[in-house]
Parts: sequence; structure tokens; C-alpha cells
Amino acid sequence: MSALPAPGSSAGTSIPDSCCDSCAAAGRNEGWRRDARRARWLAWASLVWMIAEGAIGLAAGLAAGSVALTGWALGSAIEGLASVIVIWRFTGARTLSETGERRAGRAVAVSFWLLAPWIVVEAVRDLVAHHQAATSLTGIVLTASSVVIMPGLGLAKRRLGQRLESGATAGEGTQNLMCAGQAAAVLAGLAVAAVWPGGWLADPVIALGIAAWSAWEGRQSWVGADCC
Repeated sequence: MSALPAPGSSAGTSIPDSCCDSCAAAGRNEGWRRDARRARWLAWASLVWMIAEGAIGLAAGLAAGSVALTGWALGSAIEGLASVIVIWRFTGARTLSETGERRAGRAVAVSFWLLAPWIVVEAVRDLVAHHQAATSLTGIVLTASSVVIMPGLGLAKRRLGQRLESGATAGEGTQNLMCAGQAAAVLAGLAVAAVWPGGWLADPVIALGIAAWSAWEGRQSWVGADCC
């Protein structure tokens, strides 16, 4: 069965010349459009959460003198960038754009690479300074909330990303899972700081592992952007 011409194209240009063109030429039925709307609204929900998480976490981190908590809160700005990218991807004419997904996928890849160095810098700083996170009740409640909320959002977006063939959506979901992982590490560090001063090493070591994961996911997003 021959592919239908992409919206706005003529019959003479309906033959795809790349794998992404093949994806764009595939039928966008009502189910696909519904999933696209869900991806956009989930991205909005994540963005609102990231703004609140970043503001509250930054205030709590500065008040407690916790570098780990402060760094995690500032990282929310980078994670929120992925949400903005997905909102851009599935708004207006770009929803059915032949190049929108590729651009969004590469932008999400860049956001992964922005996140990884930030985590490494904070983790190395903690290791060198033998920094122990101070106890923060607000920080504990906030990170615990992120551990509960973000995995659900992340998994839902990864499933939507598969159905939409959208690496940008799947990548945003992965960042939500990473947010939960980082929150768990910070939460563990805050909890350990309250009962065992010698356990300060766990937080930066876990953070370095998350940074490596972020760099790898960024590469996957970039490569995936070359083919839908």
C-alpha cells in the first residue's frame, strides 16, 4: 500500500526519502492524535510540578545548607526544559510536522547532556569537600513526593512515546524517571544525615551513576532523532 502524502505536500512528493519522512507519511488517525494531546498535557503537568519543585527545593536547600538538595532543585529547570520541548512538539501544525519530531528529539538529547555535567559537578564537589547534607524536613517531604509522583508520569510518557514513535516524549519520560532517581538519592542522603554522619558518601556516588545514565540517554535520544 502506498504512503499517503504528508499534509501540505503534493502527490509528486509523497515518496519518502528518509526514515523520518516514512514516519511522517504514516497515517495519523484519531487514536494517534489523542495520544499526542495526552503527551502535551502530561508535559504541562510535569512543567508545573518542576516549577514548584524547583522553587521549594531551592529554598529548602539554601536554608539547610544542603548542596545536594540545592543542586537537585536547580536541576529541575533543565528537566522542565524537556517538558517545554514536548509541548512545543505537539502544539499547532508541528504536531504533524515532518521535521518537528527530529528537532524535538535532538533538543531533548541536548537537555540530557546539560543535566549530566551539572550532576557530576555537584557530586564531585561533595566528594572533595566531604560534604554532608544537613537535615531538612521540607526537603525530605519534597523528595519523597517526587519519588512517588515522577515514576508514574515517566512511565506513562515512555508508553506514549512508543505509540507516537516520539523519541522526544519517551526522553522526557526518562528524565522524569531520572528525577525520581535523583530525588531518592537526595532523600537517602538527608535521611542518613539525620542518623549516621558517616554515610555522606552514598549521595554523591549515586549521583555520579545517574549522570552516566543521563549521558547515555542523551546519546540514545540523539541517535533516535535520526530515524523516527
